[in-house]
Parts: sequence; structure tokens; C-alpha cells
Amino acid sequence: MISVVVPIYNEEELIVQFHAAVKCVMNSVHIDWEVVYINDGSTDVSLELLRDMQSTDPHIVVVELSRNWGHMGAITAGIKTARGNAVILMDGDFQDPPEVLPKLIDAWRGGAQVVVAVRTSRKERRKILAKLFPLFYRVLGALSDYPIPLNAGIFSLMDRKVVDSVNAMEEKNRYLPGLRAWVGYRNQVVYYDRQDRAAGEGKLSFISRIKYAMDAITSFSYKPLRLSFALFVFASSLAMLMALFMLFSKNMMETTGFAVAASVFFMGGLLFLCLGMLGEYIGRVYDEVRNRPLSIINDVRRSQAHGIPQIGIVAAHSTDDEQPRRIEAAM
Repeated sequence: MISVVVPIYNEEELIVQFHAAVKCVMNSVHIDWEVVYINDGSTDVSLELLRDMQSTDPHIVVVELSRNWGHMGAITAGIKTARGNAVILMDGDFQDPPEVLPKLIDAWRGGAQVVVAVRTSRKERRKILAKLFPLFYRVLGALSDYPIPLNAGIFSLMDRKVVDSVNAMEEKNRYLPGLRAWVGYRNQVVYYDRQDRAAGEGKLSFISRIKYAMDAITSFSYKPLRLSFALFVFASSLAMLMALFMLFSKNMMETTGFAVAASVFFMGGLLFLCLGMLGEYIGRVYDEVRNRPLSIINDVRRSQAHGIPQIGIVAAHSTDDEQPRRIEAAM
């Protein structure tokens, strides 16, 4: 079975049309399916519309959250509720086209355990976000300690093993594309053109997007913590340069100025060194608090020879008189 997980927050203008499109596409792939809608504290009639649709369509599962927990909180609730052998995550505003779902499923059937939908283009009516999104992905790609696919959001398919691995991690400030990349498994990419919203405005505020970006960077990179080491090297190099200028200067005023500058840069470098060492310890504490596993097993394959009981081999070489006793001992 395939589970499609869709977070919903005030989408009364789109939810009926969106489900009709998903239903049409999923019926065409000839596999059992469900769509899990997570009502993230909607203040419009989205929940009522979901319940009405559920009364006529048994494929619909409605998860009602106690309040608005945010995009990542809703997605987490959805993947913990989904029962499918594979779980597809997508937004419910038509920016993730339902027509791409068969491509994700075909890649999964072909052996991929994580199928990431990567945007080749992006239509965005909000001009500021249209410029900030590419900048964010470039910064994330440069800072991340793990290979996270760029221009990829939550729109993806994850095999049940991958979903279980993600659910096993209990960290609260989640960046799902990063977790999806961190757990590994066999990955494949499907390309698509991201559309603008079919109606209404985006529900994530600018501040929420900034927090989401900070979660992405700080959860998968130690480079900001280690920036102090780079600044220590820079300040120490300037201190040495100032000291050389001081030694070769013949003017008393210049010598004094270079001496003061060398002292300032040297002391600043020591401070940056101390901050860098502190950052390394904080990074290790952060690892322990997140409690991520040291490794994740995808599969275990053993030779059939390991399944042959040793007592059976001894019995094969025993005499006829001894064989019943050997078998009895094995029992």
C-alpha cells in the first residue's frame, strides 16, 4: 500500500480539487493506497470538508491536531500515522503536482528506497521568496556536512524502512530533507517543474521560513561552530603581518601603531581559538542530546550454510546405532 501524507492548514479553497486530482492519479497506478490529511489547527472549514470527503471515500484518513503545530509538526504526525509500505510527502496547494506521483512510485518499484522530487524550475509570485530560495539552497549546500539534494523540499517518497528510521529519531527541531538524506538508503531523483499556488497565499510566515532555514543549517552542519577556527587563523596571520611591519618600520609612530595592531589581532585570535574549542565541545554535546544512531542497517544477508545445525553434520557421520541418540539429543 502507498500512503500519501498531506499537511493541511486553511486550504478550503483547494482541498476538494486537490483530493480529486490525487484520487484520479492514484487510481491509475493500480495499487492499494490511502491519503493521510493532517489538519494542522485550521481556522476555516478545511476540517469539515475533509470529514465530508472521508464519508464518501474510504481512502481518506484525517488526522486532527490539537492546535497549529507548524509544517514540520504536521508532517511528523502524518508519517507516524501512515501505514503504507511506502510514504509520499507533498503539500496540498498544487505546488507539488499530483501528476508526478506515478514517477515516484515507478522509481520505488524499481528498487529505490528514497525518491526525491527535485525542482528544475520554480514559479513563485512572491518575488522576494523567488530570490531567497535559490540563495538558501546554495548556502545550505556549502555548509552542510551531509550531501542534501538542492532544490528539493518535502516532496518525496520514502520506503517503510526509511520512514521507520526517521520516526526513530526524536529530535524536535527537524529539517526533514536533511533527515531523509542523513539516514541514507538507495536514493533516486525525479525532476519536475514546481508550480505556483493554485489559489490563496502561502501559510508559512517569513519568520517561520527563517526558523526552518536555521533548523536546516544548524542540524546538519558544524561549520558555523568551527568558523571561530578560521577567524583565529585570519587574526593570527594579521598579527604576524603587523609584527613584521613593526620590526622593519623605521618610524616610531608607525612602529607603535603596528605593535598595537599586532597585539589586538593576537588577543582577538586567542579569543577566537577559545571559542572554537568551546564550539567543538558544544557540537559533541549536541550530538549526544540529539541521540541519532551511529549506523542504520538496511538489510542483513546470511549464507544458507549458517542455518545448518552442527549436530546434523555429526549425525551424518555417526553409526546406525548412534544416530537415534544423536537426534534425541538434538531435540
